[in-house]
Amino acid sequence: MAGHYESILAELAAAPRTWLITGVAGFIGSNLLEALLRANQYVVGLDNFSTGHKHNLDEVRDAVGSRHWQNFRFIEGDIRSLSDCKSACSGVDYVLHQAALGSVPRSIQDPITTNEANVVGFLNMLVAARDANTQRFVYAASSSTYGDHPGLPKVEDTIGAPLSPYAVTKYVNELYANVFARTYGFNSIGLRYFNVFGKRQDPFGPYAAVIPRWIAAMVNGQDVFINGDGETSRDFCFIDNVVRANILAAVINDNDAVNEVYNIAVGGRTTLNQLFAAIKQSLKQHGVPYDKPPTYREFRDGDVRHSQANIDKARRLLGYDPRFDLRTGIDVATPWYIAHI
Repeated sequence: MAGHYESILAELAAAPRTWLITGVAGFIGSNLLEALLRANQYVVGLDNFSTGHKHNLDEVRDAVGSRHWQNFRFIEGDIRSLSDCKSACSGVDYVLHQAALGSVPRSIQDPITTNEANVVGFLNMLVAARDANTQRFVYAASSSTYGDHPGLPKVEDTIGAPLSPYAVTKYVNELYANVFARTYGFNSIGLRYFNVFGKRQDPFGPYAAVIPRWIAAMVNGQDVFINGDGETSRDFCFIDNVVRANILAAVINDNDAVNEVYNIAVGGRTTLNQLFAAIKQSLKQHGVPYDKPPTYREFRDGDVRHSQANIDKARRLLGYDPRFDLRTGIDVATPWYIAHI
């Protein structure tokens, strides 16, 4: 399948398309931007910098060079504004909708703002993309949609009750996408991300994800906190796998593959204790030893105990083939974090 993805990039480079990335200054959005510019594509980016950062865009510019960077047009705007969404979608072939307010704890503390960004903003983008006659709308769904369903590994058509306002908003996204397919014939694909990590993921702030937060703490010789007993498990997915999935979903021509949701992960399970050991080992290999044990504290509200994806559907219908497992991804990401923390 690696050859399949590379052949798609070659085809795109030979006949450039125009892409819109919402949340382009964020972690996932900026990595998508870098990949598409390297593939000689034209990209429009939309962001309001509520969670994204200008320095992410600056880093992409430096990475791809001036020739590719001139194919990028940035719009500072908000998905909660329908006019901003319509302006961004004008003349676009593919939409990669990444803009959202993530974090379960954030949504518990402020469900209204999370709903405005993740539901109102999502609906605005759907309407704008439909009215602009875009060819495909690919959106960031979430593994939080599985809620309290205990089965492992998670299969797309079996979900439980949501455990947080954030999970509710991401499920509503899927419902809206389905309705737009049935009502307007507007095609979309949802990608249920499982614990994505990699370069340009912000390690600071109250809602930072676990991997960058722990790496930052270890690099600075600070304590690492584990919620619960450390046996909570996740299916951690390196950013390059997610980039591949988005591009594959955007260009797929199989009618059976559209208007579906897909698990995007590696299909593995790693406990927080195992994750701590893996990060510690990777840092040591890169010349940053860390000798403190983790500090355990109470479980966090809204968190599920275990999460693991079945990725057979994405393999079969999208040609998705994750090239990085957890340890490989951490080894690739660690030098970036050491250099930027």
